Amino acid sequence: MLGAASFGDWIGLLATALFAYGQFENPAAQGAAFSGTIAVRLLPALLLGPIAGVLADRFDRRYTMVITDLLRFVIYLSIPIVAIVSESAAITVTWITIATFLGETVTLIWIPAKEAAVPNLIPKSRIEISNQLTLVTTYGITPIMAALVLSAFTAGVQQSGVTVPDWAEPVQLALWINAFARLATALVVFFGIKEIGGKSPDRVKAAEQSMTRQFLDGWKYIGSTPLVRGLVLGIFGAFAAGGVVIGAARTFATSLGAGEAAFYLLFGVIFMGLALGIGLGPMIVKDLSRRRWFGMSIVLASGSVMFLGFAFHLSMALVGALLVGAGAGMAFLAGTTLLYGEIADELRGRVFAVVQIGVRMVLLLAITLAGILVGLGSSRRVELGPVHVDVSSTRVLLLVAGAIGIWVGIGSFRQMDDKRGVAVLADLWGSLRGRPLSPAESFVRAGIFVVFEGGEGAGKSTQVTRLAEALQATGRDVVVTREPGATPVGSRIRGLVLDKSESPSPRAEALLYAADRAHHVATVVRPALARGAVVISDRYVDSSLAYQGAGRTLPVQEISWLSAWATGGLKPDLVVLLDVDPGVGLTRVDSRGVGADRLESESRTFHERVRYAFLDLAAADPKRYLVLDAARPVEEITEAVSARLTGLLSAMDAAHPESMPPPPPAPSDVPDAPPIEEMAELLGDEEPRRRS
Repeated sequence: MLGAASFGDWIGLLATALFAYGQFENPAAQGAAFSGTIAVRLLPALLLGPIAGVLADRFDRRYTMVITDLLRFVIYLSIPIVAIVSESAAITVTWITIATFLGETVTLIWIPAKEAAVPNLIPKSRIEISNQLTLVTTYGITPIMAALVLSAFTAGVQQSGVTVPDWAEPVQLALWINAFARLATALVVFFGIKEIGGKSPDRVKAAEQSMTRQFLDGWKYIGSTPLVRGLVLGIFGAFAAGGVVIGAARTFATSLGAGEAAFYLLFGVIFMGLALGIGLGPMIVKDLSRRRWFGMSIVLASGSVMFLGFAFHLSMALVGALLVGAGAGMAFLAGTTLLYGEIADELRGRVFAVVQIGVRMVLLLAITLAGILVGLGSSRRVELGPVHVDVSSTRVLLLVAGAIGIWVGIGSFRQMDDKRGVAVLADLWGSLRGRPLSPAESFVRAGIFVVFEGGEGAGKSTQVTRLAEALQATGRDVVVTREPGATPVGSRIRGLVLDKSESPSPRAEALLYAADRAHHVATVVRPALARGAVVISDRYVDSSLAYQGAGRTLPVQEISWLSAWATGGLKPDLVVLLDVDPGVGLTRVDSRGVGADRLESESRTFHERVRYAFLDLAAADPKRYLVLDAARPVEEITEAVSARLTGLLSAMDAAHPESMPPPPPAPSDVPDAPPIEEMAELLGDEEPRRRS
C-alpha cells in the first residue's frame, strides 16, 4: 500500500516540476520554475498543516484515509485529462497548479492519520523494524524508482524517435500512475486494514474539546516536552540538509562539468543513501543509544553537505550525496522510533502531523530556496593544476547549510544525551562491535576514591598503609581495601586466580577478576563513598587492563568494557602509579622469603608488558594519574601522594562539609597518637594545624 502511494507521489512530483522546467530556456528561469512548481506544494502545509493533526486525532483514521485517497485520485486524474482536452498551455499549467495545491491539501490529512494508526497495529518492540520498512519505502526505494522510471521513459522516447500520442508522453504517464496509485491505496485500506478503525476512550474524551483547544494542546505538548521538541527540530534539520543538496543539484552538476544525467544521478543517490541509512543503520550501530544515534546522524548528514561544497569531481559529489542521504535517513528513523515510544494515542495525530508535514515542508522549502539562491549567484572557474573547480554561490550555500546543520545536530545531541560522561567515539566503536558502553550508575558520592597501581614489588601496600594512617590521624573516615580479596566472596576468587596448582584460562581469569570487582564495588566501595569516606584501594580496573589485557594479550577494549560494566562506570578520583622496573620489583618479591604466587611467577617479558601498559594508561589520562618512581625513598613517595591528595580533600570538604573530620583530640587525651603537627606536615595540610 505504502509503496504504491509513495511511488505515485514522487513520480508525480518529478513530472510536474520537470514539466514546468521545460517551458524556459534561461538557466535562472529554469531553476525558479523547477523550484516554484515544488513550492506550490508548500502552501497548503503552511496554511493548513497544523489543523490536519487535529482531524487525524478527532475522526476515525481508517475512513479518513479512504476518503482522502479517493479525493486525491479524482484530483490527480484530472491533471492529464485537462492536458489532453485543453488546447491552451496556459489553462493546463494553471490547472496543474490548482490541482497540485488541492492534492497536497488533502494529503496533509492523510499523512497524520496513517502515522497515528501504525503503532496500534504492531507491538512496541517491533516499531523500529516497522519504521524501517515504511521509511525505506516512502523516502528510499520509491523516489529512486520514480527517478529511474521517468528518466528511462524520457530517454526511450527521445532515442527511438517514435511519435507517441499526448496521453502517452512520459510526463503524462507519470501523472496517470500518480492518480491510480491513490485509488489502489484507498481500496487496500478500506477492505484490508479494518483494525485501524474506531477510536480509543482517550481519543473520544479528547474529541469532546473544541478543535481550537485540541490544536493548542498539541502544540503545547511539543513545546513543553524537551525530548519531543529536540526530536522534531533535529529531524527538520536533517531533511533541510538533504533538501539543499537536491535544490542545488542541477546547478552543482553543471559546475562539475557533468551533463543532464548527473542531476538524476545525484537525486537518485541521495535517496539511495536515505534507503541505506534507514535499512542498514540499525544493523550497524546495533545497541547504540537511539538518542545518541539521532544526534550523530544529523552531524553526519550536515558534515556531508559541507563535504559536497569542496567536491571537485562527480565521484566525490556522489559519495557526499550518499552520506547526506544516509545521515538524514538514520536521523529520521531514530527520531520517529523515539517519538512513537513517547507519545500517547490521543496526541499522536497532532504530533506526527507536525513531524511528517514539517518534514515535507522543510524538504520542499529547502529545495525551493536552494534552487532560487543558486540561480541568482554567479561562478568563477579556478584552475588548481590539473583540477578545475567552479567557485560559485552553490558551493557557498552548501558550506553554510552544512555548518548550520552541524550546529543543530550537536545541540540535539547535548539536549538528549542519555549517557553523559561516556565518551562518544568509544561508545560508538563499542556499539559497532556489539558492546556499547554504559553510563556510570548515579549515586550520592561524598567521599574520595584513591587507587594505588603498579607492578609486582612496587611498594603499593606500604604506601596504602602510610596514607591510611595519616588520614585516620586527622579524624577522617578511611576505608582500606584491595583487589582481589576484600570480601569473603573476593577471598575465594583470590585463591582461584593466584593459586599456582590450577591456572584458569586467560578469559576465565579476566571474568573472575571482574566478578570480584563487581561485588567489591557494590558492597565496599560505593557504600563508603556514599557516606563520605576516603577509600584507598590496592589495585582496581587498571590492573586488569595491564595484566589480563597486555600481559595475557587479551583485547584491551573488551577488558575495559567488562570492567566498566562490572563497576557501573565508577572511576577513581586519583590513581597513584608506582612505576618500577620488573627486575627491581621481582627482586623485592624474592627478598620477602615467601613463595611467589601465580602472577609473580610469570616471565620477565610478561611483567615488561604490564609495566608499559600501566604507563600508557597514565599518559592517556594525566589529570587523574600521579606517576611516581617506586625506587624513590618511601618518605618522598608518601609526601608526593599527600601533596596531590590535599587539593582533592579540600574540594571534598567544600562540597560536603558534613563529611569533614572533627577537630582531633589533644595529644594528652590520646597518648599513642602522633602529634597533629606531624600529621599535618605529612599530609601537606595546614588546616588541622590551625584547628589545633
